[in-house]
Amino acid sequence: MDFEPWWLIFVPVLFALGWLAARFDFRQMLRETRTLPDSYFRGLNFLLNEEPDRAIDAFVEVAKLDPETTELHFALGSLFRRRGEMERAIRVHQSLLNRSDLPDAEREHAQHELAHDFLKAGMLDRAEAAFEQLKDTRHALPALRSLIRIYESEHDWPRAIEAVKTLQGLVDEPVPQIVHYYCEQAQTALVAKPFDADAAHTALDAADHAAKQVGQRDGLGKAARVRTAMLRARLAQLEGDPKRERMYLESILADAPEFAGQVAEQLLANYRGAGQVAEGLDLLQRQYARYASLDLFNVVFRELRVQQGAALAWAFARGALRHHPSLLGLDRLLEAELSSTDGTQQEQERGPVRGADLSLLRSLIHKHTQRLDRYACRSCGFQARRYYWQCPGCNGWETYAPRRLEELE
Repeated sequence: MDFEPWWLIFVPVLFALGWLAARFDFRQMLRETRTLPDSYFRGLNFLLNEEPDRAIDAFVEVAKLDPETTELHFALGSLFRRRGEMERAIRVHQSLLNRSDLPDAEREHAQHELAHDFLKAGMLDRAEAAFEQLKDTRHALPALRSLIRIYESEHDWPRAIEAVKTLQGLVDEPVPQIVHYYCEQAQTALVAKPFDADAAHTALDAADHAAKQVGQRDGLGKAARVRTAMLRARLAQLEGDPKRERMYLESILADAPEFAGQVAEQLLANYRGAGQVAEGLDLLQRQYARYASLDLFNVVFRELRVQQGAALAWAFARGALRHHPSLLGLDRLLEAELSSTDGTQQEQERGPVRGADLSLLRSLIHKHTQRLDRYACRSCGFQARRYYWQCPGCNGWETYAPRRLEELE
């Protein structure tokens, strides 16, 4: 295509249009800047100088002078919540909701933020009511997830289950903890006076069904399956069916050997009730040889002392500690020996190590083992002396390994 000289006329025209546009934007920016209160710039200056408290005070003043600045209100409310100043956060978001001219989208946003304020402040009833109002809004999914957390904290398992079902109807998202919700219902039925066998069976059947659904899609952890088997074993025990109880407990030894320590006492009691305590002890010893754990060591050692005497129990302990060195194991060993009632015989079997020597040795070791004699959450690190299915610290499910801290180090 040939170049035409008259096209050069467009060059100065385009330049002039660009200059005018830039000048217009600059003037508009200056006008908008002049309308901003001085407090706004003071707040920015305090932020740049890392003085957050003074910056907050300045921005609060801006919000008072210009109530139309909704974004600033949201920013202040979130900042107050992160700092733990819940009363101020609630006041900011409530002031937004009280505005009659607030658009629907921003009103829903303010309602969502206010619900989170109530939740963090521990005002669960008000948080629940606030989240309920968001069910038909664009915040429905996060509100529903928050409601599930609230129902969990209130141990309202039926409503938690219904909320999970509603969530699964809205999004294609597995929620593995629903198995534990059913287990919690079964646990409640089992501890009732008298225990409610029908409710326990119904809840455990629902737990198995949920486990199959979740397991096919998301690889459900062993803990939920182990818990269901443990509850079925307890139900069988209460119903007077020791064979079925033993079947469920032994299935745990085969499918999840790391949980053997959690069921060893009940399994041993089952064998004792059938007059087969020696067979039960032999089973646990073989289980320990395959998968050693401190909890299982404690049960086997104590039962060996009762059935076969201190000498054989000590021989087992020495071999176990030689293959799996453990201060906790040694501490348990010394504790059991010091609590012995047949002192004369024990003194003879211990040889040159007298009771006073054992007491001194145990007191020295025990100081170092107290911090190791705990289970720990893999998510938040919360430590506890007993095993939890749900962490009391972060509320996560299946975050505890069934092993003591010393075994994990």
